[in-house]
Amino acid sequence: MVKPKSPIKTIFRQRIYFLSEILIVLLGIVLFLLIPLSLNLFIGLNNLAKGLLYYLIKALLLVLAIPILFYVSNFALESRRKTIILSGDISPTKNFINLFKISKTNFKYQILFGLLLLFLVFIPFDFLTYFFFPETFEFYRKLLTPNVYNSYLLQPYSFFLASVIIIQISVAIYEESFVRGFLSNRGSDYVPKTSAVIISSFYWGLGHFAYILSGVEVPLSFLFLWFLQAFIIGIILALFTLRKRWIFPAIFAHAVNNIITTHSIWNYLQGNDFTFLTFYLYIPLLLISLGLFFWQFSRIKESIISGLKELLTYFKRDKDIKEEPLDVVIRIMLDFLLGLIIFAIGIIIL
Repeated sequence: MVKPKSPIKTIFRQRIYFLSEILIVLLGIVLFLLIPLSLNLFIGLNNLAKGLLYYLIKALLLVLAIPILFYVSNFALESRRKTIILSGDISPTKNFINLFKISKTNFKYQILFGLLLLFLVFIPFDFLTYFFFPETFEFYRKLLTPNVYNSYLLQPYSFFLASVIIIQISVAIYEESFVRGFLSNRGSDYVPKTSAVIISSFYWGLGHFAYILSGVEVPLSFLFLWFLQAFIIGIILALFTLRKRWIFPAIFAHAVNNIITTHSIWNYLQGNDFTFLTFYLYIPLLLISLGLFFWQFSRIKESIISGLKELLTYFKRDKDIKEEPLDVVIRIMLDFLLGLIIFAIGIIIL
């Protein structure tokens, strides 16, 4: 008679193997990012050109690196991973690439969901943050003091507009590919889907809390607010990506929101206060949000209900591994610990 596996051992093994692959991928990304430095691609460029090229190359290399590094990971971990953790591990490279597929039949739906994520998630969260904490712009000004990578904030509007579009699209591709495309999507092959959602979202939230390491004095209340906002949005984006198997809507919403936010910061640097920004920018955007909400109410309601139901399973016992109540507590603690470890590793090596 085969002795049943301990739930605790299964929980630990799942996360240890996932962390092992994360280490391989992160180290591989570092090596890929060294390529432009080894080729001296930035020599002779001014700060604006360096910034644009840096963000473009970073996004391109990450999207190329992750599928390649999955082959390395498979070679390094395959001997025991499938027998211990993954019952039906499909090609992680194919799984990752499929997230980026856009067909004629689903293109309009991907655009629609991108707009819904932008106007019903990103913009309301940002507006509420700025409305209740208008000092946020002043802290953004301090945190984003123009340097080689964001000197575009001091450029005339035409240069700023071209730069912000290129840079923020690149940032969205980079972050969504890593956080949702890798941590959430690949993580769901190792751990339960909701655990992958929480781990990736906690990591993303900590990334916004990391402003504490910038050397700029920012109140802890602001840092916790940014963390909580990113954590909640991260959960929504991860649940959406895993359910629809599309990453373009998240990239689209993320990029456009970053462009809008950066416009707000640029305007603030020009001497315009939040009252100006609210009247000319956020009120029209919120009116669009309201229109989309009523237009797509049934679809939004269905998504919210299914998302909440899925999240509630996170706090229930996993019957597949015969969890007990204490096991659930340990699993939740380990998920947040893993998110913290990934964040710490990323800070150190990236």
